[in-house]
Amino acid sequence: MLGPLHAQITGREVRLDGPRQAKMLAALLVDANNVVARERLVAVMWDGKTPATAVRQVQDALSGLRRNLAACGAPGSLISTRRGGYQIHLAPDQLDLLEFDHERYLAERHKAPFETAVALRRALACWRGNALVGISSRVLELDAARLNEKRAATHKQCLSIELDLGRHREVIEELTALLREHPYDEHVAEHLMVALYRCQRQGEALQVYERLRQTLAGELGVDPTPPIQALHRRILVADPALAASAPASGPSDTRPESPGAAATEPVMAMPVRQLPLDVPDFVGRADALAQVARLLDASAPDRAPVAVIVGGPGVGKSCLVTHAARLASAAFPDGQLYLNLAGTSDEPRGPALMLAEALRALSIAGSAIPNGLSERAALYRSLLADRRMLVVLDDAGHADQVLPLLPGADGCAVLITSRTLLTQLPGARHIDLDVLSPAEARELFTGIVGRRRVEREPAEADAILDCCGNLPLAIRIASAKLTGRPAWSLRVLRERIEDESRRLAELRIGDLSVRASVELSLRLLPADAVRALSLLGLLGAYTLPGWVFGPLLDRSDAEEVLDTLVDASLVRLTATDAIGQPRYRLHDLIRTCAVEIAAQLPAADKRDAIVRVLSAWLDLAGRGTDRLPAGLLVGESGSAPRRSLPDTVVDRLMADPVGWFDVERDTLLGAVKLAVDWGLDELAWELAAGPVTYYDHRCLYQDWEHGHRIALDAAEAAGNVRGASVLLRGLGQLHIYRDEFDGATRALESSVGLCQDGGDKRGEALSVAMLGTVSRVQGRYDEAVDRIEQALAIAVGEGDRHLEAQLSCSMAVMRLMQGELDEAESWFDGALRQARALDDGHRVAVVLRRFSRLHDRRGDPDEALRCLWQALATFEELADERCAAYTLLEVGRVYAGQHDRDRASPALERAADLFHRHGDRQDEAACWQLIGDLDAAAGVHDLAHQHRGRALRLWQTIGDVNQTKATAPPSSP
Repeated sequence: MLGPLHAQITGREVRLDGPRQAKMLAALLVDANNVVARERLVAVMWDGKTPATAVRQVQDALSGLRRNLAACGAPGSLISTRRGGYQIHLAPDQLDLLEFDHERYLAERHKAPFETAVALRRALACWRGNALVGISSRVLELDAARLNEKRAATHKQCLSIELDLGRHREVIEELTALLREHPYDEHVAEHLMVALYRCQRQGEALQVYERLRQTLAGELGVDPTPPIQALHRRILVADPALAASAPASGPSDTRPESPGAAATEPVMAMPVRQLPLDVPDFVGRADALAQVARLLDASAPDRAPVAVIVGGPGVGKSCLVTHAARLASAAFPDGQLYLNLAGTSDEPRGPALMLAEALRALSIAGSAIPNGLSERAALYRSLLADRRMLVVLDDAGHADQVLPLLPGADGCAVLITSRTLLTQLPGARHIDLDVLSPAEARELFTGIVGRRRVEREPAEADAILDCCGNLPLAIRIASAKLTGRPAWSLRVLRERIEDESRRLAELRIGDLSVRASVELSLRLLPADAVRALSLLGLLGAYTLPGWVFGPLLDRSDAEEVLDTLVDASLVRLTATDAIGQPRYRLHDLIRTCAVEIAAQLPAADKRDAIVRVLSAWLDLAGRGTDRLPAGLLVGESGSAPRRSLPDTVVDRLMADPVGWFDVERDTLLGAVKLAVDWGLDELAWELAAGPVTYYDHRCLYQDWEHGHRIALDAAEAAGNVRGASVLLRGLGQLHIYRDEFDGATRALESSVGLCQDGGDKRGEALSVAMLGTVSRVQGRYDEAVDRIEQALAIAVGEGDRHLEAQLSCSMAVMRLMQGELDEAESWFDGALRQARALDDGHRVAVVLRRFSRLHDRRGDPDEALRCLWQALATFEELADERCAAYTLLEVGRVYAGQHDRDRASPALERAADLFHRHGDRQDEAACWQLIGDLDAAAGVHDLAHQHRGRALRLWQTIGDVNQTKATAPPSSP
């Protein structure tokens, strides 16, 4: 590409079908080994109006290019698809541009001038003419101009070193040609004058100066700079210091003194020092500052000439860049240029206007400033060639505003601030800036308000910073309010801003306003993105997966709108979760702005959007539950709507259903609250009840209770009998797990009454059966049998075979506890047949675990253990820890009955550990009591005392809460 575009693979020339494929390949090669955004490819391929099918045509062009490359033997991985774009993968020896950059890097590493010159010559040998000749694209023309400038700078550096090495005769021809290409370049003219003088051609050297003087005066209206004027005078008087040094024919360890050393290095007539004042109370940002410093370090191998600081409104981009630029200013002795592009204002400043401002700063004025954009850009790049300048471009709105302002010189660097990703800038590195850390936020607040005031009311200070969301702009406004009102306590401000509806109005002082800052970003967005942001604000302060945007906006291309908001730094990509989903979040103050905007939307539109999102959550929760081991409380369906996502999305999310529930724990509870807030009681109770099998599986009792409580309040307030009965039943089971049997009885009896009122037979059977569990655990066996019989009759009458199998096993357990072994065996056999006929592996394992007690009672421990090991294998395969714990407890009991302490104790200790983690104090106590009994039987009395004491303390805790006896039987399901 360093010349006419040409590609070949193993000697075979790659055919490019038309200009679009050529542009596509050129754009990928310019940014080889980096992702090239689709937007940039669209801009490359269409200089004018972009067609509606642009993205599809880009994809078609890429497919054709891949086919042509593959036909010549290219691997399929040569061009890969990345999020938002494409990337071509090449080694340095596979692309002339990469080889050129590599040789230049090696030249910088050499210390000996001879070796540096040799490496630079190798770099120049990579060129076959001007870059990308024959490719017609305004975007690529800018890239080509940048590359050509880099080639010219390399050429000048090489000739300068060779002149210092005494090769003045050899460099004259190249310097003469180079000066014709760059007639304003005083460095080239100076080197040519010295080379001619050393060849005893003093008159020609003086003619070079005179032609340069006339060109600068006639075309730019300026005189030559003082250094070359001084060289001119030295040639006139035949200064002996200009005499040639001995020619160097081989390597040399030291660079000879330049014949022009008596003159100072060329400098600007008026050095440019335009950086704004540094922020006196700048705090933190150590990581971001270190990244900028590395990118600006000329000696660093990963140096990048262009760094873009991207962040949302008020996050402190300009402060950071100003501070970083001032820290790095010593590395750019030729000056620092600052241009405010006003990209977020009503009137963004175009590149032509900015170039004129830059040229004036570089001492070019009046008619000397060319009229055309490209001519101004060329002069700008020429003036910065061979200089070490830092250019700061503040508040860039888009890449087209920036591209013409990029210097081509290697010694220059550019720092850009923008609220949007500038993916079309070749070779640019993006640094994503977030809000301050809590410690940095407090340091900033304390530094402005004063340490004494903060130390007097530390809790109020924390609350204010929490309301500000650690956003620097908000903190500065809040701090300024307090500074201007010394009589205010921090509590006064906290009370004024803690109300979200008033917060934005309070966070304003003078020209500073959080709301105004956000509105600047909104003005740059299309209408559909603004609407999406407003609806997103209604979903609350949660990190959300990307699929939410589909149902929220009710459109299949919602991810494109999401990308727009992310690129605008209004929605933040916070992380990728454990199942590979990108997670997105709104800053709290941006969310508050979004809610204000949403107030203008029709109420029906907002409600419909909320229902779509919640119905998608409900559908996913149901699908996830279907893939979990069966639980006691199967998620029961009501009449709430369900919205299915595309099958590919569902399959990806549900590949690991437990993992999906794990990452969505908070958002599922948030969905329940959102449904309650919008008066959607049916969705609220279904969303609360839907994850119960997962909560049961993970023993997440707090999540279980929290969701059920808030949904129950809404269901009861709305008179939703079915929803209230389901939620009370769920709370009843939760009370049983916590050994809170009085609470369980109240909840379950209320559930039974509601089921009877609403005609919910299956629900009635479940609640009655759970009351039977309470009776069994509390030792009221006859009452427990009556309740199980009542529930079983309902299940059989309703034809619910799953519930019948469950209750048959419960009846078998009761008959066993009553000593009716033959009847118990009959019930166990029936339950096992039913579970196997239903292909319910989890239920089979539960029955086998219960069946083991009958075998042990009949004196067949081997058969009991066979059942238990089979059951344990199933529970461990299904990752059902609680059922595994009950099984290990039974294993320990069987071994204890055989007086096998060595096998019983490990099983019981594992079970106790699991019960402890799950909050099951009663069964944990049973484990430690049995371990203590085994210790006592073995004569290890100190351990026996320790373990029995542990059991006693647990039972006392249960007795204090429930007034139950310490000898209560286990509550295993």
